[in-house]
Amino acid sequence: MSPTRRLPLSRPLDLHLTLGGLRRAGRADPTVAFHPGEVWRATHTRDGAAAGRYTVVGSEVVVEAWGPGAEALLEDARALLGEADDLTGFRPAHPLLARLHRQHPGLLIGRTGAVLETLVPTVFEQKVIGLEARAGLRRMLLAWGEPAPGPLGLRLPPAAAALAAKPYWEYHPFGLEQRRAETVIRVARLARRLEALAGRPPAEAQAALVAIPGIGAWTAAEVAMVALGDPDAVPVGDYHLPSAVSWALAGEPRGDDRRMLELLEPYRGHRGRVVRLLAAAGVAAPRRGPRLPLRRLERH
Repeated sequence: MSPTRRLPLSRPLDLHLTLGGLRRAGRADPTVAFHPGEVWRATHTRDGAAAGRYTVVGSEVVVEAWGPGAEALLEDARALLGEADDLTGFRPAHPLLARLHRQHPGLLIGRTGAVLETLVPTVFEQKVIGLEARAGLRRMLLAWGEPAPGPLGLRLPPAAAALAAKPYWEYHPFGLEQRRAETVIRVARLARRLEALAGRPPAEAQAALVAIPGIGAWTAAEVAMVALGDPDAVPVGDYHLPSAVSWALAGEPRGDDRRMLELLEPYRGHRGRVVRLLAAAGVAAPRRGPRLPLRRLERH
C-alpha cells in the first residue's frame, strides 16, 4: 500500500487550473499528467524522488505517493493545492475580471517549493516561442530524466547534479544555445541555495534570483508564481502579456510593460492572480504580424 492522505477542502478547488503551472513541456510532459478529476506528478523532494496522484473525491483531495520522498510529498500537498492562498482584498471591479473570478472560484495559487524544477523550464522559455521551448524541454526530460517511483509511468526531472555535470554543447539538441545552457548549468550548481529560497518572502527570493547571471525579472516572476506561491508575481518582459492585459482591461490592442503595470496596479497583491485568470480564459490581444520562426539549434 502506498502512503495516502485525505485532505478536506475548505473552499472550491479547480485541480487542473491550480496545478496547470506544473505542465511546462506541453500536453505530453513526461513529468506530469492531467486526467479527469486528477493530476499525477513526479518530483524531487527534500527526502528524495517521489511521485504523487492527486484526486478530487467529493469535498476532499486524496493524495497517494510513492518513493523515498513520499512522506515529504504528502506533507507539502496542502501548499501545492493552494490551501494557504489568501484572497483577502481581491474584489475586482472590472466587469471581465469580476466575471472570471466568479467563473473560476477554484483557481488557487499553489506553491511547489521546488525552485530548480521551475527555474530550468523557465530558462528554456527565455526569448523563444512557447512551442519551441516546450518541445526542447520535453526532449531533455525524456533523454535525461529517470523513471519516477510507483506505477504512474512518469519520469523525474533530471537531478541537479546531472544538469550541472553536462557541458553546454550537450544542451544544443534540446534547443538551448550556449547562453541559456550555461544558465541552466549555473543554477543547477546553485541548487541547494536555490531551494532554500522557498522559505523566504517572495520579494526577497526574487531579488536573490535576479542576482544570478542569466536570470532576469521575467524568469524570477515565473518562478515566484509556481514555486513560491506568490499571487502578486508579474512577468515583465513577456512578449505577449502586456498586450493581452491592455486588451482585456482597457480595450487597447497593444501595450508595453509600463502600461500593463499601470492597469494592474489597482490589484497589487493579486496582480499575478489577474494574469492567471486572463490566461484561464484564453484572453489574447488581436494578432498582428507574422509568427516568430522556429529555430533548430542542433544544426548549428
